[in-house]
Amino acid sequence: MAKSSRPVLGALLAALLSLAPAAAGHGAPAGTVFWVDPDSAAARQAAAYRAQGRTADAALVDRIATRPQAVWLGGADPGPTARAVTEAAARAGSTAVLVTYYIPHRDCGSYSAGGAPDAAAYRAYIDSLVSGLGSGGAYVVVEPDAVASAVAGCPGADIEERYALLAYAVQRLAARPGTRVYLDAGNAGWIPDPARLVDPLRRSGVAAATGIALNVANYRTNSETSAYGHRLLAALGGAPHFVIDSSRNGNGPYEGTDAWCNPPGRALGTPPTTGSADPALDAYLWIKRPGESDGTCRGGPPAGQWWESGALELARNSPARLTGAPAPRGSGPRAA
Repeated sequence: MAKSSRPVLGALLAALLSLAPAAAGHGAPAGTVFWVDPDSAAARQAAAYRAQGRTADAALVDRIATRPQAVWLGGADPGPTARAVTEAAARAGSTAVLVTYYIPHRDCGSYSAGGAPDAAAYRAYIDSLVSGLGSGGAYVVVEPDAVASAVAGCPGADIEERYALLAYAVQRLAARPGTRVYLDAGNAGWIPDPARLVDPLRRSGVAAATGIALNVANYRTNSETSAYGHRLLAALGGAPHFVIDSSRNGNGPYEGTDAWCNPPGRALGTPPTTGSADPALDAYLWIKRPGESDGTCRGGPPAGQWWESGALELARNSPARLTGAPAPRGSGPRAA
């Protein structure tokens, strides 16, 4: 995901944005608390360490386990999981963050290859997800890498079909009450010229979205990503908002080969929050779940699987500000 090393939104018109239920009201609701999965892989790892008497390691992994993280929905029928997660978040007085990840030719055949077999299956996937969303709302990040990889080159993918499917996803999700939709737009190191993303994002339904998501599963700094986000907003003609994945960017990007894939020496970044002095920046989110592998590179397990040693390194390298009081824990079922 978010392969910036491969060979390599001032104002979307207010009239257009007023048509999008998710975008109404503009900035993120003040004081939003994001849901913490009480049975995440990180939480289970910390519990195991405590049972083994490894209290120092448990405390390190708690830097991950006690923070809100997104739930990735990669199977054909995400409705039941979406319902379980959003209901658990509602019981906890918090808001779930979900990620759609089932576009045909997902990851363009790389480590996270897969996705829907065809367009009809993808539309059925989105319909299932929409059916699982309650009235309490959620933040939904739509298809990491899908637009940027189409721009960069995605062999085998039908690009026109991809844009149409993304627009379908954005429009269906944005129609749900309280749902804030962020269409993924890659990262600052992947498509350096934001102008190249303008037409693809428009064709992918960005006008109906709350905004765009940046830096998903990547390591670019907040400052670089924010500056890039504002350039992209301006190029789009004024779409108002973006979110940043700050899950693993505490030490910035790796300056070496395969910099996107399990790079060494990285650290946790800004904990999830809607607190920002930038009116265009709706939230810092942990979209990529820290401690999960990017793929079978540098000794990691398959993409998306928990990687104990990688999680410990991220936590050990994390800034001191992450050791403070965590967000409240959620309640409910495991969000796998």
